[in-house]
Amino acid sequence: MNVHEYQGKELLAKFGVAIPAGYAALTVDEAVAGAKALPGPLYVVKAQIHAGGRGKGKFTELAADAKGGVRLAKSLAEVEANAREMLGNTLVTIQTGTAGKQVNRLYVTDGVDIAREYYLSVLVDRASGRIAIIVSTEGGMDIEEVAHSTPEKITTITIDPAQGFQPHHGRAVAFALKLKGDLNKQAQVVARQIYDAFVALDCAMIEINPLVEAKDGKLLVLDTKMSFDSNALYRHPDVMALRDETEEDPAEIEASKYDLAYIKLDGDIGCMVNGAGLAMATMDIIKLNGMFPANFLDVGGGATTEKVTAAFKIILSDPAVKGILVNIFGGIMKCDIIAEGIVAAAKEVNLSVPLVVRLEGTNVAQGKAILSGSGLPIVSADNLGDAAQKIVAEVKALA
Repeated sequence: MNVHEYQGKELLAKFGVAIPAGYAALTVDEAVAGAKALPGPLYVVKAQIHAGGRGKGKFTELAADAKGGVRLAKSLAEVEANAREMLGNTLVTIQTGTAGKQVNRLYVTDGVDIAREYYLSVLVDRASGRIAIIVSTEGGMDIEEVAHSTPEKITTITIDPAQGFQPHHGRAVAFALKLKGDLNKQAQVVARQIYDAFVALDCAMIEINPLVEAKDGKLLVLDTKMSFDSNALYRHPDVMALRDETEEDPAEIEASKYDLAYIKLDGDIGCMVNGAGLAMATMDIIKLNGMFPANFLDVGGGATTEKVTAAFKIILSDPAVKGILVNIFGGIMKCDIIAEGIVAAAKEVNLSVPLVVRLEGTNVAQGKAILSGSGLPIVSADNLGDAAQKIVAEVKALA
């Protein structure tokens, strides 16, 4: 789960992290009121969407030369004008795709006189099984280009979670940022605070870009992105309350109601599989046969007829889907139960695209008998390779 910038900053502030003063706004009037509560005379008006690259983004409804989603304002009148332009319009960034995201919230913050920008993030390093702090002296809007062109300017410091954050980790962060004196000490403190927040809140990622050195010698978090391990959210009802469903794909929201792991992709063959590894293999073999998966969908190990029906409806809610491949290995889940669910779901949704089903495992013979006796045009496959070839052939035959 992701949160907005202002929400992430509010959470970090509870751990002592220094952030500029700011106010969230849902309306133009709230944006102006927030600005009035700030010292001024420089303000920053920031679009709040779950995507990066806002500063370089473009609003589809505005002129091509209009400013992006992060704007400086030197008066209350400019705050109001910017808020009117941004609220309700669609911001397209490098991370939103061409569809963009509608801006429904703003964040008005105090302006900061910046001397230098840095980058700092904390995430789980799956390769080492540790928490990684990633830092660079080249913070700001071009960090992706830095990672691509000059990766030597990025330093990764891994921390054993059993050992936790130690003073030498803080010194390594400050050294990598080439900070001295009081700034060096501040960097060590900030790194510790953000690490503590990461662990305490069960985060998947905290990205600070930029972490800035202000002209007055203070290190401040100027922007942040935070995401959380969804499996741990039951421990954090306060974080769960921050969820903004308008920023999420409607199909993914619906899937979460049935405990389905669903992620929309850009292909045309819908996939319903049990097990994440098997789902990845299924998507790979579809691509190997010349087409592309429309989704990742893991129904888990205990699918019911209701769950399978919901999965079918979610897959078919994507107008790009031209066929469906069901790939089930029955271990805990029995093949006859899944077959009954497939038949019931196909009848309920009035299935109108080709459906190929590969079943293997517990009660596979009974499952295949249920499919063949359903009277529905369900194509049975003997193995994963056979299933991929058949669904691709069925879809191409309709083209």
